[in-house]
Amino acid sequence: MSKAKGIDINSPGLQSGGTDPDMTNHLSHTDNAGRARMVDVGSKPDQLRIAKATGQIILQENTVKLIRENLMKKGDVLAIAEIAGIQAAKSTSTLIPLCHNINLTLVKVVCDLTDSGVSINSEVHCVGQTGVEMEALAAVSVGLLTVYDMCKAVDKHMHIEGVHLTEKTKHELSR
Repeated sequence: MSKAKGIDINSPGLQSGGTDPDMTNHLSHTDNAGRARMVDVGSKPDQLRIAKATGQIILQENTVKLIRENLMKKGDVLAIAEIAGIQAAKSTSTLIPLCHNINLTLVKVVCDLTDSGVSINSEVHCVGQTGVEMEALAAVSVGLLTVYDMCKAVDKHMHIEGVHLTEKTKHELSR
């Protein structure tokens, strides 16, 4: 049996690019020889797919105050981070090599200023054959990195934490 890092790469679920829930311990992005590959989703039906993600950046109290009062030299931190998140979701397949290039129907990125920093939530929709988890995670991640970039001159103790997927759904299309 051929293995790549302890994973059975000859599994039927891998060879077909399958999504069998019992096959969750196998890598779908490797071929029979263990090489990276993009999964073929061509035989899957179009569905409405939705993914949501969240994360936060912890900031010093003074940095939060500067953002709240819109006094950061680079501009409106929250508005720019939201735009950056939207742009990142739209660019995910160029950033992550094995992601499919998909047509997004909605990208929503919301930044909330909290007492301890900025929390970012994303929601991404598409009608297609594969999910939008990576796009939702990219939106949050790049939004948080944008906050970091805009605040780095005044806050040397920032840290990003808790970036994760909060929801993933797919719905049959009515025909």
